[in-house]
Amino acid sequence: MFNNADTPNRRRFLQGTGIALALPWMETFATAETASEDSPRRFLSVYHPDGVGLPLKDDPAWRDWSWFPRGGERNFELTKVLDVLEPLRNDITIYSGLSHPAVRQVHGHSNADQYLTGAATGGHGAYKNSISLDQVYANVIGDKTRHASLVMSTNGGVGGPRGAQTQSFNKEGRPIPAMNKPKQIFDMLFVTSGKEAASKLARSKSSLDLLISHTKSLGRKLSTRDQQTLQQYLDAVRDTEVKLSKAQRWIDTPVPTVDASNLKLDADPKEARMYFQTMYELIYLAFLSDSTRVATFQLGRENGEGPHDLLSKAVGLGGAHGLTHSVKKPDGWKNLGTYNRYQAEEFGRFIKKLKDTAEPNGDGNMLDNTFAMHGSASSSFHLSRNYPIISAGGKNLGFDNGRYLKFGSGNEDNQAGAGIVTDAGWRGKIEAEELPLANLFVTVLQRLGVETDTFAGYSGTLNRV
Repeated sequence: MFNNADTPNRRRFLQGTGIALALPWMETFATAETASEDSPRRFLSVYHPDGVGLPLKDDPAWRDWSWFPRGGERNFELTKVLDVLEPLRNDITIYSGLSHPAVRQVHGHSNADQYLTGAATGGHGAYKNSISLDQVYANVIGDKTRHASLVMSTNGGVGGPRGAQTQSFNKEGRPIPAMNKPKQIFDMLFVTSGKEAASKLARSKSSLDLLISHTKSLGRKLSTRDQQTLQQYLDAVRDTEVKLSKAQRWIDTPVPTVDASNLKLDADPKEARMYFQTMYELIYLAFLSDSTRVATFQLGRENGEGPHDLLSKAVGLGGAHGLTHSVKKPDGWKNLGTYNRYQAEEFGRFIKKLKDTAEPNGDGNMLDNTFAMHGSASSSFHLSRNYPIISAGGKNLGFDNGRYLKFGSGNEDNQAGAGIVTDAGWRGKIEAEELPLANLFVTVLQRLGVETDTFAGYSGTLNRV
């Protein structure tokens, strides 16, 4: 047994090798420096567009292909859509009766932007968003890791207002670009370091200083509107400055080395199953190496074709978006349910991997210290109500899983709304009452260690969670 004086320092050890060596966490290197720290608290949100299948109770498909379970809080029965999660039953919680009040009357094709923000983005006209849940946490915890957060999607970039291709928005409500190429993500996490990185960082800082100087002199010559546009741009530049400053602090810290032998870094959505699993594996490795404790992964954008539309080909079906508009055709509900099942299956595979991995230098397994969400801001027929949400993990954070939690009233059969049977149903009056999703978000933030009692203008936690 090593004493503190004799304990090898893992960081110096890695530096001294001069090579990239794939090392797991080992108790030999668990010094007092690391052992005194609490286990990291992690957050993940996975978003899928276009909602889920919710046939009405008088439809024959209701029995097998409705997304929500049957039964009570503990004795619920999963339908064929979610039965792939049965082995993880005690590790998950399913929610119904939650939505964001500010956008309940917005068509589901325009509502993804506010899933993690709760902002009143509206269905048309002026657009303004607010900070997303993941970034609230990242702003608190981000300095503890090399990367404050990992923002990913199948489509990449930011998309456009009400067609976001990212879940993550900064404190000014600006979208944070998502990464969608596995190799790009892997290189960011595990390759860039050392003298090469330092040189690149210096060049970036020099270029940024020059850019700021030029734009400030330009500002005096612009119209009021153009000055506002320029200000937004400079705000984005400042975000880059912050990232560069943080990168400088980490430049002498070796990038974690990981075993990438099972990764296919050139996979894309045309290879749907491989791509899905590779992206989840990257999140897993980012958490395992403590490169970040916050991640989002968006599976496409609302109301749009693109790479995400190919994911449903993994189960032999056509475009993912088209499935949601074909539920009245023969086997329509079954086809949509089959795709929703596949999404749940891949999420479950990721959850199982966290569960099977002991927490490095901590208690329990990685899932115990991770709150992972999988959901959508639409239910059936693109209705912005009754969001289909699953959470997993968080045992050491105080989450009691193995439950199906129903909130609100008038929605006992778990339908998106009374009598909604067509795409036009979102315009009708909804009789069911729901609770603000923001109350769940406050609960999550508090258990992650964030001191707050409000989110998106709503106060208080969600009872029973």
